[in-house]
Amino acid sequence: MLFLGIETSCDDTAVAIVESGHIVRAGIVANQDDYHRRYGGVVPEIAARKHIEHILPAVQYCLNSASVKPEDLTAVAVTHRPGLIGSLIVGLTAAKCLSLSFDKPLIGINHLEAHAYAACFSGMEYGTGNITLVASGGHTSLLMFSGKTMTLIGRTADDAAGEAYDKVAKLMKLGYPGGPVIDRLARTGDPGKIRFPRPMLDRDNFDFSFSGLKTAVLYHMHKYPHSAPEDIAAAFQDAVTDVLVTKTLSAAGFHRIDTVCIAGGVASNSELRARFNSESRKRNIRVFIPPPQLCTDNAVMVAGLAYRKWTGGCHSSLDLSASADAGLIQTF
Repeated sequence: MLFLGIETSCDDTAVAIVESGHIVRAGIVANQDDYHRRYGGVVPEIAARKHIEHILPAVQYCLNSASVKPEDLTAVAVTHRPGLIGSLIVGLTAAKCLSLSFDKPLIGINHLEAHAYAACFSGMEYGTGNITLVASGGHTSLLMFSGKTMTLIGRTADDAAGEAYDKVAKLMKLGYPGGPVIDRLARTGDPGKIRFPRPMLDRDNFDFSFSGLKTAVLYHMHKYPHSAPEDIAAAFQDAVTDVLVTKTLSAAGFHRIDTVCIAGGVASNSELRARFNSESRKRNIRVFIPPPQLCTDNAVMVAGLAYRKWTGGCHSSLDLSASADAGLIQTF
């Protein structure tokens, strides 16, 4: 069973063909970093326009690469929420056109659920009850999977974790995207030399906030202009990691769930991966983290999840709409 997946929730145009939920037959990501670098972040209008340019060539590339004909496909799957609305509309419109022209069913996919499914490529069995942290440039969300229900139990009140990385990197004139460059720089720094706040760790909920942390870095740079950049990077990353790890594992303990998944672009961060692996062992919690290429936005996770949706009897009508909102509860 072959599923064509399309992912355009932000600025990466991703297409993949996945067989039976786990065999990757083809995949491509058209990255837009070069177009957004000068602005230090994603410009929604530019992202949508580039999706229009990239999406059909990406589909044709995957069909050719996998030696798959349209009639061989089982269905066409596409991310339809949440994300940048203009970007989502481009991908959804393309998927509807392909569904019609290929005479194949359409399957709408929630971007956050797809990120959670990426853990199945690192050994987690689909359907396992878990707490999933999705941390990226657009999302910092805690999801609880129980039975056939996905519940959003925590979210950021302002900046997403990856967004905070980009903004701090811009403050420090390190370049874009900020996550990888801060991660590399932090490896040579001493996080103990500077103490940045750990936002909302004292709150009785599982929500996040990172705008104040970004502001704390700005104030520190103004007050101590000669601080070593590597120490600032290390201290900032240490604060973000503390918050993400503590909140996620606390949610697992509160809900008595022994499995945690980490997904999204920030899950590629070396310090975050190491800390989750270390702390989860202390608490006898299993942690699953996809390989880095499946942490960032990709269509493999979309096409993989589509197989599970299809075999579970789920598909979408052609009046499926795009939404910037994640939704609080979803039954699948």
